[in-house]
Amino acid sequence: MSGTTNNAKNNVKSGTFDDDAYDVVVVGAGAAGLSAALVLARARRRVAVVDAGGPRNAPAAHMHGFLSRDGMSPADLLAVGRAEVAGYGVDLFESRVDQIDPGFSVRLDGGAVLGARRVVVATGLRDELPAIPGVRERWGKDLLFCPYCHAYEVRDQPIGVLGTHPGAVRHAQLLRQWSHDVVFFAHTLDLGAEEREQLAARGIVVAEGTVKRLVTDGDRLRGVELVEGHVVPRSAVFVFPHMVPHDTLLTGLGCERDLNGWVTTDNAGRTSVFGVWAVGNVSDAKALVITAAGQGAAAAFVLNHDLVAEDVDRAVKDGSSSSREPQHLPRPVPRTASSG
Repeated sequence: MSGTTNNAKNNVKSGTFDDDAYDVVVVGAGAAGLSAALVLARARRRVAVVDAGGPRNAPAAHMHGFLSRDGMSPADLLAVGRAEVAGYGVDLFESRVDQIDPGFSVRLDGGAVLGARRVVVATGLRDELPAIPGVRERWGKDLLFCPYCHAYEVRDQPIGVLGTHPGAVRHAQLLRQWSHDVVFFAHTLDLGAEEREQLAARGIVVAEGTVKRLVTDGDRLRGVELVEGHVVPRSAVFVFPHMVPHDTLLTGLGCERDLNGWVTTDNAGRTSVFGVWAVGNVSDAKALVITAAGQGAAAAFVLNHDLVAEDVDRAVKDGSSSSREPQHLPRPVPRTASSG
């Protein structure tokens, strides 16, 4: 990025800010981040959205369960969302945020700095998949995770579930809702007697042995091969990935985590650090696309109230009826941060 902008000189405790600072910088342009930006822009806040691309659901051809957008591709949803927020004057930066300094100075890769009164982090998570040949190649096609997102499309077909995560047994029980033919591949899990009894009670077959690879025929999954050479025919396989939040920016600011290692928020996405919100999968692994969008909107609602309260306090302290005008100003030109 080129050009210049002023660093924000916000003081977290006093809430003072430069006139050149954005009201809110949103990091991440998925459903959560764009939804927050949309509500804030309609509240006539000055908003920037920074995103480096690579959304979690990029491998999926379609998303489901989003009212009025069922079956839409994730890429199309984000394109529409970007166009909507841009129409309200939101500044979109295609970049990665390297660091957020207390105050807040949002440092982009390449050295540009955006000042902000508040920040919303919606950076999502990454799915770590088991090191089984074929898994990475079939991910988002016929190697799936979320039943609510994709199980209906493979209903009544032969489904497999890989036993690579402690939650895999529960996953298999859930998928039994969509198919009578579910095979659980024990793989590396040591199933207990109660788990085996529950699987059997639901008619879920347990395939013993280690999974060697996923077998394909052309561009279609054919089955799951075990180490002894036996192939169990399957049309779709589900896996419970290890989910790792992209929360470095949040933890760098000192945001608290829960016992499971996820950044804690209140119902509006407010973290333990003043002025910092977290929405979507970065703080909630279970959030579907529509859930993440709702979280972004809810956070924006409360965040704007927070800013209004600060605006009122500032106006009273200034002893004047004049205050910062609620308007979209021209985009400030990013300045390269000094090496010091």
